[in-house]
Amino acid sequence: MLKGFFHVPKAVNEPVKGYAPNSPEKAAVQAAYTKMWNSKIDVPLYIGSEEIRTGNTKNMTAPHDHKHAVGTYHLAEKSHVEKAIANALEAKTAWANMAWEQRAAIFLKAAELIAGPYRARINAATMIAQSKNIHQAEIDASCEFIDFLRFNVEFMTQIYNDQPKSNSDMWNRLEYRPLEGFVYAITPFNFTAIAGNLPASAAMMGNVVIWKPSDSQVFSAQIIIEVFKEAGVPDGVINVVFGDALMITDTVLASSDFAGIHFTGSTHVFKDIWAKIGTNIHHYKTYPRIVGETGGKDFIIAHPSSNPRQVATGIVRGAFEYQGQKCSAASRSYVPRSLWPAIKEQLITDTKSMKMGSPEDFGNFINAVIHEGSFDKLAGFIDQAKKDGDAEIIVGGNYDKSVGYFIEPTIIVTTNPHYSTMETELFGPVMTIFVYEDDKWEETLELVDTTSEYALTGAVFSQDRYAIEQATTKLQNAAGNFYINDKPTGAIVGMQPFGGARASGTNDKAGSALNLLRWASPRTIKETFVTPEDYRYAFLGE
Repeated sequence: MLKGFFHVPKAVNEPVKGYAPNSPEKAAVQAAYTKMWNSKIDVPLYIGSEEIRTGNTKNMTAPHDHKHAVGTYHLAEKSHVEKAIANALEAKTAWANMAWEQRAAIFLKAAELIAGPYRARINAATMIAQSKNIHQAEIDASCEFIDFLRFNVEFMTQIYNDQPKSNSDMWNRLEYRPLEGFVYAITPFNFTAIAGNLPASAAMMGNVVIWKPSDSQVFSAQIIIEVFKEAGVPDGVINVVFGDALMITDTVLASSDFAGIHFTGSTHVFKDIWAKIGTNIHHYKTYPRIVGETGGKDFIIAHPSSNPRQVATGIVRGAFEYQGQKCSAASRSYVPRSLWPAIKEQLITDTKSMKMGSPEDFGNFINAVIHEGSFDKLAGFIDQAKKDGDAEIIVGGNYDKSVGYFIEPTIIVTTNPHYSTMETELFGPVMTIFVYEDDKWEETLELVDTTSEYALTGAVFSQDRYAIEQATTKLQNAAGNFYINDKPTGAIVGMQPFGGARASGTNDKAGSALNLLRWASPRTIKETFVTPEDYRYAFLGE
């Protein structure tokens, strides 16, 4: 696309609303929450122009009140997945041939719908489905999702404007085609924004998509679908199926038209999918693009020069916001012995002050974990820590699933840097701390780098610039998103492109042009204006 041919609105980050007492935004989201809590919605499959209700349904419940059903959703059979693929391929030609600015307009409209008339509903749905307090819902379902849509349009125009050099006798240009086939998007429960962005980013570049949301996020995914429909995403461009993940994935990967996967979820599942793609590679029309963001065992390391209150705040925010269920959540920390008494005191005080309960009560900082499986896993590790001689729970350690899946924010201190909760991804509000000797700074950096298979996020706290430089260099492969004097969570689209390497994924940086490039297949076109008519070059002479 020629540079400057179109000018799209400059993307700016969506301001976060405060939801203060008596504010209109608080009243709006409370009203939406109450209405949706009692709505009992029925979510069909979305295939082409059809809403398909199979009659084979599952209940949607809130993690903080698991006996209360807020609706049902319908499960796909293999024939429905095959139908979704056929509908996507049928829609592909018209969508791929649509002028890019028309596609851009659709997703810019979607961003404005979320910023305005859908904001309270998508936040309330996220609070209910994923048990997020209003602040966590706002920065996710509204602000980050809006930012993904707006900035991706800007990134798309940057990509299209990137053109090769030409001379007076030739014109060189790049055409950014969508992939040949369809893209499969698998999205997680923990971020509504990710659930929307994974199918939308591929679609924005002209691709058609089969989207499978997490079973635990269908309630808020329904709002995303409504937004896309109102924004004008044509039928068949994004087809939505729910149900048995293995069956859906196997059916998708069996298609010769499978062209790529956009994935966020567990490392184990992603590796299995990669292996199946490899097994099927001779069957595909093109080499599939494999883009995935998986797990993390994210760290905080404090230097002896760091500010104890800042370290404590970084630990409790990084570990316990959204119950530690962010891919970027801190779950292991390394603290110098000289600062440990002050940090420990602040950690205990702050953690004990956190209220826990339903997100409907805006005074609750901690809500429920996503489902019983997660609850049971976390409870098991907490119980084991209570028994082990090399671990001590200094705050928290209680749990209750009688009403909702509530795990107290828990801090374990261990004398063993390889204790199980220092190495195992838990995805919950459990932080494990190893206290190191002040003169073991360099050895501890080595420990941080080599302890985990993951490399998603990490943070260093220090007032010593030499120590900061040393940590930044030593830990360059330990975290795709590295933070200096801040918690390792809260990446903002357009500011901190997100993604990690090692077992944490392919590091294709959602929230940047790098990710969108994965959904384009460039074609170079060279046009010669005066074509030679003799094969002889000058070196041959006359």
